[in-house]
Amino acid sequence: MPKSPADSSVLAVARRDDARFVEPLQLGKRLREIRLANSLTLEEASRLTGLARSTLSKIENEQISPTFQAVQKLTSGLGIDIPQLFVPPAEGPEANSRRDITRSGEGLLHPTTTYEHELLANSISNKKMVPFKCKVMARSFDDFDDWVRHDGEEFLYVLGGEIEVYTEFYEPVRLSAGDSMYYDARMGHCLVSVSAEDGEVLWVTSR
Repeated sequence: MPKSPADSSVLAVARRDDARFVEPLQLGKRLREIRLANSLTLEEASRLTGLARSTLSKIENEQISPTFQAVQKLTSGLGIDIPQLFVPPAEGPEANSRRDITRSGEGLLHPTTTYEHELLANSISNKKMVPFKCKVMARSFDDFDDWVRHDGEEFLYVLGGEIEVYTEFYEPVRLSAGDSMYYDARMGHCLVSVSAEDGEVLWVTSR
């Protein structure tokens, strides 16, 4: 059985490049979002909740923290549950406005002893998927020190050449250009090229 890997995984590189400080939830900002989503002015929200307009303004501007009694009035008056006040809504259609184009050969290169990765859409941070192309330089299972494994699920599509896919719980399988495979990336896996030229695959990994 192989030993521990010498190369950092491409997913680790993508996560490192995407690293961002996670801002704590701002209750005032969340309250304003809910009020505006319901097309309410401060005066209208004040009438619904029984809280003074000045109090609502101070809460929204993070000048004061609401008491539990005030939170109860907010949720009752605005017709929401308490968790809705503390948990931001899931991203809606506006998230689809994100876009990034990677021209041929302009991805971020991350070579290892077994693969040559090219990270795609690298200017977008906090992606839910990590897409990358990979040239498979390994020619034998013994070229790997250990199984490759990480969180998430993974899809691979063979762009060119022929590869053999080794997985921890299945017999090796050969894939040619146009073939694809979807699998649990927590399962040990690795690829080797079996064609004269190095195989090339498109990999998409969930976060």
